[in-house]
Parts: sequence; C-alpha cells; structure tokens
Amino acid sequence: MNITKLLARILSRLEKRNTPRWIILIIDLTISFISIILAFQLRFNFKIPEDYYQRLYYIIPMVFFIRGFFFLIYRVYAHIVRYTGLLDVKRIFITVLSGSGVFVILNLAGHYYNSKYLIPLSVILIEFLITAYLMTNLRMFIKYLFMRVTFSEKDTKNVIIYGTKELAVLTKNALELDPKNNYKIVAFLENATKITKQKLIGTTIYSIKDFEEILSRSNVTHLIFAKQNIDPYDKDRIAKKCIKHNIKMMTIPDIHNWINNELKTSLLREVNIEDLLEREPINLDKQHIKNYLSGKVILITGAAGSIGSEIVRQVANYKPKNIILVDQAESPLYDIELELIEKYGFKDFEVVLCDILNKQRLDKLFGIIKPEVVYHAAAYKHVPMMENNPIEAFQNNVVGTRILADLSVKHNVRTFVMVSTDKAVNPTGIMGATKRIAEMYTQSMNDVYNTNFITTRFGNVLGSNGSVIPRFMKQIKEGGPITITHPEITRYFMTIPEACQLVLEASVLGKGGEIFLFDMGKAIKILDLAKNMIRLSGKLIEKDIKIKFTGLRPGEKLYEELLLASENNKPTHHPKIMVAEVCKYHFDDIRNRLDSFSEPLKNHNLLSIVRLMKDMVPTYKSKNSTFEKLDTAV
Repeated sequence: MNITKLLARILSRLEKRNTPRWIILIIDLTISFISIILAFQLRFNFKIPEDYYQRLYYIIPMVFFIRGFFFLIYRVYAHIVRYTGLLDVKRIFITVLSGSGVFVILNLAGHYYNSKYLIPLSVILIEFLITAYLMTNLRMFIKYLFMRVTFSEKDTKNVIIYGTKELAVLTKNALELDPKNNYKIVAFLENATKITKQKLIGTTIYSIKDFEEILSRSNVTHLIFAKQNIDPYDKDRIAKKCIKHNIKMMTIPDIHNWINNELKTSLLREVNIEDLLEREPINLDKQHIKNYLSGKVILITGAAGSIGSEIVRQVANYKPKNIILVDQAESPLYDIELELIEKYGFKDFEVVLCDILNKQRLDKLFGIIKPEVVYHAAAYKHVPMMENNPIEAFQNNVVGTRILADLSVKHNVRTFVMVSTDKAVNPTGIMGATKRIAEMYTQSMNDVYNTNFITTRFGNVLGSNGSVIPRFMKQIKEGGPITITHPEITRYFMTIPEACQLVLEASVLGKGGEIFLFDMGKAIKILDLAKNMIRLSGKLIEKDIKIKFTGLRPGEKLYEELLLASENNKPTHHPKIMVAEVCKYHFDDIRNRLDSFSEPLKNHNLLSIVRLMKDMVPTYKSKNSTFEKLDTAV
C-alpha cells in the first residue's frame, strides 16, 4: 500500500470523528520541547556551552509549564485542525507571544537579582519564531492533506481567477482549502501585460488575450472575478468567452460581508445578467450633494417603489433633517421602513400612507412638514396595462403630478424633481404620453413660479418592478419558454443606483426647467439579453429553454429614444450627464389644456381623453393599439 492510499485511509477515518483534544495538546507541547532545544542549538551553532546545557534541566520544565498554561488559557488545542482559519492563526500567534513575554519577564527578573539571564534573549526570540511557525504550519499542512487526499481527481474543478492583487490571493487560498469542493487554480487572469507569464503563489498569470489558449488546454469549469472596479469592457470580453464555453462565472462578495474577516467559498455569488450590463460607475460630487441635502426636509413620492426606495436609501446617506416617505402600497412601505431602521440605523423619517390624488391630505401634509425638496417618483409605468386603463394612467401620472406640483408652489418648495422616462419621447402608448404631458406641465410652471422644476429621463431600470430581467429569470426557472415580443426589439438599460444618482445630481445641478439625460451607452437587443440569461443559467437555447415571439404589445416601441426631434442636448460638467434643450411651453396654455380633460374624465370618455392627449402631444402616435384609429382620422 503506497503512502497516498495510507494517508487517505487514515484521514478518511479521522474525518468521521474529530481528533481528541488531548492529542493536539500533547503535539503542541512536543513542538514547544523541540523549539526550545532547537533554539539553543541554533543560537550556539549546535555547541551548547556546559553552563547552559545544565540549565536545560529546569528551563525545559519551565517552558513546558508556561507554554501549557497559555495553551489551556487560549484553548488552541480545542479547535478542529482541518478547519484551521485566519482566526486560529491569530490565536496561535497571541498564545505563543504571551508565553514568550513571560519568558522575557522572568529573564529580566533573574538578571536583576543575579546579574545573569536565565535564557539568552536571542534564544527566546528564536524559540518564539520556531514555535509559532511549527504550530501554524503543522495545522495548515494537516488541513491541506484533508483537502487534497480526501478528494478524488475526477472531482477537481479547474478555476481561473481574474485579478492579481490581495483579493485574488485570498480567493485562491479560500478555494484550495475548501473542505467541500476540490478546486484547482489553473491560472490568474489580468489585463496588464507587464506581469503576464509571471508566477503568483505558484500559479501563472496570463493576459486576457491568452484566455482562449488556457481554455484549449485546461478543462476550466469556473471563472471567479476577484478584483474591484473591473473595467466593464474587460468584463464583457471575459463574459462572452465564458458564456461561449459554458464556464460558470462567480464573484467575491464585498469585503465587509466576509465572515470573521475571512473569505468563505459559500459567500461566492454567481454572476448575473445585471453584473454584465454594468458600465463604468458614475462619479458624482458627493460633497456637493451633501451640502445641498444636509439638514433639509425631503419628501419622496413612490417611496416604496424600486426607484423611490433607492432614492430614500441614497438621500439618507446625506444627513437630511427629515425624509417623508409617501406611497399607497402598504406592505412595501412597511418593508422600507424596517430597512431604514434595522439596516441603515436611520430614524429621521416619517412614513405616510397616501394616494398622490388625495389633494386634501397632501395639502395638510405639506403645510405641517414644509418640505424643501420633492422627489416625485410615483407613477404607473406598465405600458400594456396603461394602454387598457387610460383614465387611471392619466389620473395618476398627470393629475397626480399636477397636484404635487401645485402644492409645491403653494408651500414654497425649493426644488421639485420629476422622474420621467424615455417612453415620453415620441410616445406610442398611453403611459409615455401621460409622462410627456406631466413633463410639459412642470416645465411650464418653472417660468412662472419660484420653485425649480426639474425633470430626469431614464431608460429601463435593471431589477425594477416590471423589468424584463425578473420575468426572464422566472420563465427560465419554470423551464421556459422565454417570451419576447419581437426579435428586433431593443432597450436602453441602467441600474437602479445609477438612475437614482442621476436624480440626486439633477436636484443639485438644476436651475429649473431642465430635462436631464443620462449617457445610456448602446441599446441592448432583448433577444441577445434572453440568450445570455439562458446560457448563464447553464441551459441550452431551444433544447432546454425555448424562445417564443409573441408580437409587440399595445403601445410598445421597437426602440426607445431620449430626445424629441425638436430637442438637442448640451453637456454639463459631468461627461455622462446631459441637458436637453427643450421647447418652451406657456403655463396658462398648458393649464387650460389640462382643464379641458375634466369633463371627459368625469364621464369616462376614453376616446375623448386620448384624443385630447394626442392634440396636446403631437408626436404621440399609437402603436399596436385600439387608439391607432384616432391617428388615421386626423
């Protein structure tokens, strides 16, 4: 029987039950004995003077007693060796250092009384280093044996780590010492060519351009991103190759989420489609935003929604005097209330359960709290649903905005920021048209009143309520098919935090009347998005998950726009934020036009309402909708 099989048998038996603590204690004491003898030998070049040789008869028992005492105090013997981690190493270091400290004190005391050192100080230092080294490395060696011997070669998972800094090294150590998996790091990957072909803790560093070469000779199953602030272009290149070769991508968590400052493989998270759609982060002047929001009363509508709740979280970081959370959704509002208290420890807020159409309630609320900044994120936004419910869409998106804007003027609100959408540009549905009318009303008020009315337009927000991504994930989980309205449909995407950063920046940059736009990058084909999500889930397109085209829904566009034909954009101080040069509207004209909706709304005359909307927004042309007949009739 060879040594490997013998070790495998011994370790497999030990794995079923933990080694008795007294055995570990005896091993540690044996290490102490070896260390003191070896320290003397090294100090005197393996020729210990007779004087010191005689002293060993009482030095060794003293070392045994002091070391044993601290072993018992710190209980270094009580921890399971095969799970040794960073905390155990720290504990060993403190234990050994404490014993060596006592040796130094006894030495100094002996010198004080007898003018002689019991143990040379150099011996104490050498003994400390040997003891700490042997105790730590013996444990790590045993742990390594458990990891290596108890796994068969066929269970090996070949891994590439992207990154070469400290996080990458910690990731490699965590993977190779994982007791539940047999990971083998075959390469480090980096975009810097200067360090390629060099070794990092025994593993070769390769450039991204060598990625295909590594894959061709190694059966790679996983790639782990172990680097902060990865260039989106590099991540996209790597992701495409991983998806092509069916390699599972994972990423390490934020260091603050590590367990006892250690990275555990259980914390690794699979890369999702949102990670791959990220762009370079927006770097804002946070101090400028803080100076603006600090100490102010902030009112946020739609505070329980995906956008509104993120605005709440971000505003809370800038130390406002008070945040007023307004929403009519009871349960989600309760959730964000608990999150603010329990997760963020923020208590300077009030929760108001209220419909934005309740003018009397809002008027009283504004009068009591006297908000200085209003972020208006409440809206109905599901395109097909609004197409079938135009009255509700108009009431909430237009009338609700009008109520809030009028109250902001009445109660001297300093800034009113409206969250709009790219669907307001050349709208093809009820939802987009109502948001465009709301934009027009607030813009027209800016030239008449002191309140600064500002608008922000976004594309689709990843992870928001109604986003295609949660829907696709659900369909994949259920085995498909994934339903897409049209093979050529495209959309702009941004993350929720990005969208809300733009809102906060707009409130600071805006002087009133502007429509702020965000550099959305390239439009993404929804079909490509769905295919990548299927591949990321480890499924095969058409074989495991089919894709079904259902046709454009009522009011839906093939592609989105951010600017009207009559608008141009101009840059701001930030390269990713622009301002649309918008058309001017007369407040009295817009107000009178909105007043003309009163009678059709009262009588629930759908065609009259939509006809008035088309008259007010000439670029509104219905698509795949029953209201297309109103366009042909003109």
